[in-house]
Amino acid sequence: MKKWLTVITVGLLTLILSACSLGADKNTYEETGVLTAWAWDPLFNVAALELAKDYYIEEDESFELEIIENGQKDIVQRLNTGLSSGTMKGMPNIVLIEDYRAQSFLQAYPDAFYDLSDYFNIDDFADYKKAPTSFDGGQFGVPFDTGVTGLYLRTDYLEEAGYTPEDLTNITWDEFIEIGKDIKEKTGKLMISINPNDPDHLRHMIQTAGVWFTEEDGRTVNISENEAVREAVRTYTALQEEGIAHINTDWSSRVAAFQSGEVVSVAVGNWMTPSIKAEESQAGKWTIVPIPRLSVDGAVNASNLGGSSFYVLNIPGKEKAAEFLASTFGSNVDLYQDFVTEIGAIGTYLPALDGEAFKKSDDFFGGQKIIADFITWMEDIPSVNYGMHTYASMDILIGEMQKYKSGKELDDALIDAQKQAEGRLSN
Repeated sequence: MKKWLTVITVGLLTLILSACSLGADKNTYEETGVLTAWAWDPLFNVAALELAKDYYIEEDESFELEIIENGQKDIVQRLNTGLSSGTMKGMPNIVLIEDYRAQSFLQAYPDAFYDLSDYFNIDDFADYKKAPTSFDGGQFGVPFDTGVTGLYLRTDYLEEAGYTPEDLTNITWDEFIEIGKDIKEKTGKLMISINPNDPDHLRHMIQTAGVWFTEEDGRTVNISENEAVREAVRTYTALQEEGIAHINTDWSSRVAAFQSGEVVSVAVGNWMTPSIKAEESQAGKWTIVPIPRLSVDGAVNASNLGGSSFYVLNIPGKEKAAEFLASTFGSNVDLYQDFVTEIGAIGTYLPALDGEAFKKSDDFFGGQKIIADFITWMEDIPSVNYGMHTYASMDILIGEMQKYKSGKELDDALIDAQKQAEGRLSN
């Protein structure tokens, strides 16, 4: 009798656990009416979602959104795992995806995302955000923040060396290097901090020329015959070889380089501003000018580094999720004023950019209206198709750059990078 009771008990437990497991796999919205959203960075993207939720609740008091914070790499891994299973179990209703990675998801899982074309007007957003967020005639992403770049400069170091910010405005990277050599000789300060194993500068350098690692189709590898890629690799290597670069190994050492006063400049996206301002003792000693451009025909002093957009998964709750995004990130001018004033986020929603929040001066930067300047430069960012393989292309280039630095001919390094990319990335 005891034996049979044990068997029955085990069987019941199995059924209960199975039911719980299935319940956990079901979409939350089906069970509770609560939408879920995945995003990274609690002080930036998550905070933006919280603000948007508060606005939308004023329209719909019954609206509920659970915002789940994960690291960007974790979100990428979980998306790939879930979407590749083909079941859509455990997926969020809304997910934030970096623009560099968006096409890898849209093209690999075309039925997994909900078309938002009928919910908002993509022409209300900066042009360079359109290519990453659209696919096969559909509009799948609501653009959010900009990664517009700028060249942050220590004005006290420039003055010590006999330069003004105007001397570094709208220059080429080659001119930047020559000025950096002179400043180092006069002040002993290094010009910039870079990481040879994570050269994000390559991306914003290349985009100044309006091209990418692939052709306009986002698929055909374009490295060996790409003059912008060639110049970016040469320039990035020259920054090291000319002795004007501080070498960092991770985010912390990169930030420490400018907060401790080791470097004269920081060339990066506008999202670095809070880290610059975190060292309050340097208030009044910084300014921002346009990013240098590559020495190639057609290059401009404007580029992008990073940036992300919101997507809706094609699961129950998709209509409500789309309505929420359209009513907030897709059209609410007042919300974008709060993004600037409360979390320092510069969106890419054009109708909001004339608001007063975007025109304020910043005492830390000597009274400069840095948000207005970033917006001006954002308008000139060349639009490119990042395609599916930005980070894979970068990994290949990093390997070949090390060989180039060790003596390999640059043309040979790029030819080998082209062959590797064609072999590993072509679909």
